[in-house]
Amino acid sequence: MTTKNYHELIKDRIYIGGADDVNDLLGNEKIDVVFDLRAEAPIEDVVYNRIHSPIVDDAADQEESIKKSIDHVIKAYNEGKNIYFHCQGGSNRTGTVAIGTLLALEKASTIAEAEEIAKAARPKINVKPEMKEALKRIYPNG
Repeated sequence: MTTKNYHELIKDRIYIGGADDVNDLLGNEKIDVVFDLRAEAPIEDVVYNRIHSPIVDDAADQEESIKKSIDHVIKAYNEGKNIYFHCQGGSNRTGTVAIGTLLALEKASTIAEAEEIAKAARPKINVKPEMKEALKRIYPNG
């Protein structure tokens, strides 16, 4: 049995992980679109549907890029697509978008609750304080 390093955020629909997990994921799951959240994403050609939706790590004023990435995921979800999103290691940027996705889909009502659900799905999620602050500005009622 193979160990999966990616995780299910929303059963059979939204998967999260790191950049190194894409090939395993594509071999095991039916994925329609992959969102690459890395600002430093490589330019290489890929044989899957990859959309670059960069979030710069360790930078202030990330609301716009975070919101755009969450909106991409929600749009694809609402179109019935199966989704994978990742940053490099799958902890900070991936966790940030996971929290926002759970809030946008009303699977959680607060940032803390969404973070708890995301960490239950992927224990290595570790959202940095500046990303949490950006989420608080995007979701002021969360």
